[in-house]
Amino acid sequence: MKTQVAIIGAGPSGLLLGQLLHRQGIDNVIVERRSGEYVLSRIRAGVLEQGMVDLLREAGVDQRMKQEGLPHDGFELAFNNRRVRIPLDELTGGSKVMVYGQTEVTRDLMQAREAVGATTLYEADNVQPHDLESDNPYLTFEHNGETVRLDCDYIAGCDGYHGVSRQAIPHDRIKEFEKVYPFGWLGVLSDTPPVSDELIYARHERGFSLCSMRSATRSRYYLQVPLDEKVEHWSDERFWEELKRRLPDEVAAKLVTGPSIEKSIAPLRSYVVEPMQYGRLFLVGDAAHIVPPTGAKGLNLAASDVNTLYRLMVKVYQEGRTDLIERYSQTCLKRIWKAERFSWWMTSMLHNFSDEEDFNSRMQLAELDYVTSSKAGLTTIAENYVGLPYESLE
Repeated sequence: MKTQVAIIGAGPSGLLLGQLLHRQGIDNVIVERRSGEYVLSRIRAGVLEQGMVDLLREAGVDQRMKQEGLPHDGFELAFNNRRVRIPLDELTGGSKVMVYGQTEVTRDLMQAREAVGATTLYEADNVQPHDLESDNPYLTFEHNGETVRLDCDYIAGCDGYHGVSRQAIPHDRIKEFEKVYPFGWLGVLSDTPPVSDELIYARHERGFSLCSMRSATRSRYYLQVPLDEKVEHWSDERFWEELKRRLPDEVAAKLVTGPSIEKSIAPLRSYVVEPMQYGRLFLVGDAAHIVPPTGAKGLNLAASDVNTLYRLMVKVYQEGRTDLIERYSQTCLKRIWKAERFSWWMTSMLHNFSDEEDFNSRMQLAELDYVTSSKAGLTTIAENYVGLPYESLE
């Protein structure tokens, strides 16, 4: 087999990159080790920045999002039994976010790729990149019982933190930066109406909580829990009771509870690898960076990487601008570190790091009190939350 761009990973970033490239006449093949059904079963993020919404529109896959997505022009911070609204549109000149689940984004992209007959090879085992520093890189993998070689010009590693792409780079050619937080998020998905029309990020002495949603009838809630906590120790009843304790009284009184349809615990960490490219291999999304979910940046950062690589490939194939290839990593990292900072800051300000009242907890409350009573502070939060502008290659 031969293609121009080989994409490892059929999650939303790989599919979005493939769709954008296809619309520009750049041939691409996606190789995915899991089945399509497995990819769609993953429960992930649901808050899309303005930049990602615009990119989905450019990819021609925004029809259902426009019909079913929930535009949000604000969200709330809650602490000390208070609620403070962050009016995103007012503070950013009209920018908003869109609540539309990652599963739905993935489904839309899968259907668009199938409609144009582009190649996606699911359940491809033992994917290995080769000759990455040469002009003729290629992939080998096993598919339907056969060993396949896929020759290409470039490889996009969209296969996540545990994928093969980053592991294919020699350890002495990259540097890793990491912060592991001493807690995780216990998440519950339920077919219950959201407690609020907008997201609520709540700091409480018992721990952080988040009220989110996937639609007008499906809610997503989270609780901060210790890293060694087990999902099986949390009955639905225990979860709802603890959530009520951590929310402002007026919010807790309106909470509609019901059976959970998904329950899981995700650890929180910050991670960045530099550089994000090696020869003709480009790392995209979670293959290169992880953020705590507190700032709603994970999927959006992947979309930012996709935007940069897509525009780079268009320059390469339509204008012969191979000189821009070496700018991919630097361009992406400028935005990534700003998003890492925002996610780290929100995480540090809203979570409990000790069971006791201490200096840190007083600083958190002072910080929250300041940023929510200052227009400059509110604007800083709003600008980062809706997403900073995409970086230019030029």
